[in-house]
Amino acid sequence: MGRIRGALQQRLPVVAGLAALTAFLAAALLFPSNDVLRDRAFDIELAGDQWLRKPASSDQKVVVVDIDRRSIDTLGDWPWPRDTMAQLVEAIAAGRPVAIAIDILLAEPDDRSPAALARRLGSVTGRAEISALAEGLPDGDQRLARAISTVPVALGLVLDPDRNGTLPGAAVVSRGPLPFDDLWQAMGAIGPTDSLAAAASGQGALSLPGSADGAIRQVPIFVAAGGVLMPGLAAEALRLAEGASSYRIEADPPRLVVGNRQLALPHDALLRLVPATPSRRAARTLSAVDVFQGQAGDGRLAGAIVLLGGSAPQLGGLRKTSADPLTPSVQIQADAVEQMISGRVPRTLAIEPVVQPLAVLMVGMLAVVLGAALSPAAGSAILTAAIALLWMAAIAAAGLADRLVDPLTPSIAALLVFTVTAGSAYSLTRRREAFVRHRLEQRLAPAVVRRIVEHPDLVKLTGERREVTSMFTDIEGFTATMHRAGPEELVATLDQYFEGVAGIVISHGGMVDKIVGDGLHALFNAPLDLDNHPQRAVECAIAIRAWSEDFRRRAPAVAIQLGRTRIGIETGPAVVGDVGAQSKLDYTAHGDAVNMAARLEASNKELGSTICVGPVAAARCEASLLRPLGQLTVRGREEPITLFEPWPDDVPPSWREAYLKAYAMLDRDAAQAAPLLQKLMAERPADIAMRRLIERLPSIFKAGLLSESPAPRT
Repeated sequence: MGRIRGALQQRLPVVAGLAALTAFLAAALLFPSNDVLRDRAFDIELAGDQWLRKPASSDQKVVVVDIDRRSIDTLGDWPWPRDTMAQLVEAIAAGRPVAIAIDILLAEPDDRSPAALARRLGSVTGRAEISALAEGLPDGDQRLARAISTVPVALGLVLDPDRNGTLPGAAVVSRGPLPFDDLWQAMGAIGPTDSLAAAASGQGALSLPGSADGAIRQVPIFVAAGGVLMPGLAAEALRLAEGASSYRIEADPPRLVVGNRQLALPHDALLRLVPATPSRRAARTLSAVDVFQGQAGDGRLAGAIVLLGGSAPQLGGLRKTSADPLTPSVQIQADAVEQMISGRVPRTLAIEPVVQPLAVLMVGMLAVVLGAALSPAAGSAILTAAIALLWMAAIAAAGLADRLVDPLTPSIAALLVFTVTAGSAYSLTRRREAFVRHRLEQRLAPAVVRRIVEHPDLVKLTGERREVTSMFTDIEGFTATMHRAGPEELVATLDQYFEGVAGIVISHGGMVDKIVGDGLHALFNAPLDLDNHPQRAVECAIAIRAWSEDFRRRAPAVAIQLGRTRIGIETGPAVVGDVGAQSKLDYTAHGDAVNMAARLEASNKELGSTICVGPVAAARCEASLLRPLGQLTVRGREEPITLFEPWPDDVPPSWREAYLKAYAMLDRDAAQAAPLLQKLMAERPADIAMRRLIERLPSIFKAGLLSESPAPRT
């Protein structure tokens, strides 16, 4: 079960990421897409395309005659009399445009001209002679109709969901069924007055459909009013400019042919607008008052498609777009005309329902891999680059093929999945760090713990062979102490004792492997490399000896007569790693060095020492740190080995020199060395290790080890 649990924990970030990706895909497939997000994505694509694309030259000029604030201030409050409108149309017509499209609904007859006033007064008074005067008086509607008849003019109509009835439809020639499956429709429409409609060359829809957020992003190419197909104002302006008598619609592929112009037809007959820059709009715009006063006579209107409308708030033609909340509708219509001339019809892919989930799946899978396999910083950087490439591809598709691909939904999916995956991986990492800290904080120095937490790959918990220095401690006469002390007193004393010993081990770079009874096992050079670990272990033992002797003289240890601490140290290869049952693992070491350290700790009884250091560890320490204690046969070894202990603190240099000289003489002449050792013993009668060394000499003599040849060292 533990192994299964570990495997599941390793896969937790991947499982969490895949679950988040599955939930996102299910939501995207089962619920309608968020049109606001898609529209924003398309806005960014098209804006990026416009920023990268060089302005294309056009064979057809488009000019906006703008009824702006200055025109209102100069020519009078809005609405203007029809006579004023007629004069403005006459001034535009004098510039010889190829067509005019009026982005103003002229649905009501003129009621401000002298003729209109006479007709109204005659009607109110019932006097026919007054009504007859209208025939000889200036008539604004008649003048505007005459002006409209002199040049191809498209007037505007608006869709009305509450009005039944139809207006004259578009002249359409269709090859096959109409390719519209989502046409914008209304019960009826409101058009211009009959006299103006009769004088005009065409009519087009002024109505603009708002997106989910209320912004205008599309202009109708065709609409349906009362079941009758009608063109949008921009399409009608293009037809008049091309001199075409009708529209030709081809079904396969869906295409609109207007004169010499061809453009693809979206399934909803709505033209997605490519945002125009403010500088472009400003360059094509003339103030209505300048045209009215004949100050635009530089030929800018000649051969142009002119759209007449207004940016003044009084006209009520300001619309919200993705770039500006107050965009004049006439500028929107002009954008559409220019786009139709260029043949640009951005539209979504026919296979978008398949492409979109695949894009989400691919980017989401990448996010799972990055979140599970890399650090948050590295994963975020690569995922950001991938999302940037996705957006660049979408912008390229919009610019090169007029295909709109939604990169925002896959981007959101990738960020969500990466957040879940990386968050799960981070949570798992934190749990692992907490687990490592919990296991090691009582065993290792804080700096070592930090290294392991920051670089867990440095520790091979599954097992490795490495050289270690093993140290065992034991309390002398602990069995008797245990009988003397009460349980609470004994436990309290041991708690303080092991806290102090463990702290010394950790401060010297060692690891507390385990505490058993009254003994402590420590490892040096595990789990991480430790420079000069044998000498550090000996220095640690010396510090433990000094601390434990001081501890024995203080409460509560003095009350229970706590014994001396004996220590064994040896260096050698060992296998270290997690050992135990799956439910309870223990990081420990196994090898000859570990066994030898335990036996050397026990050898202190025979040697009379407190710290017993094996020959391998001693050879790796500074020579001045240790003194030899002679040879001893240790359990598990057939041949006797030379053992060492740290020099006592109070030994003067001269005595050390004499001791080493006498000890070296044991190899050449043990009989001569014995009295020298006895003399040194007389100078330090409390040196128990020295006494035990001398006591072992007679056994050498009895064994016949002394002869004319060099005797073995004892």
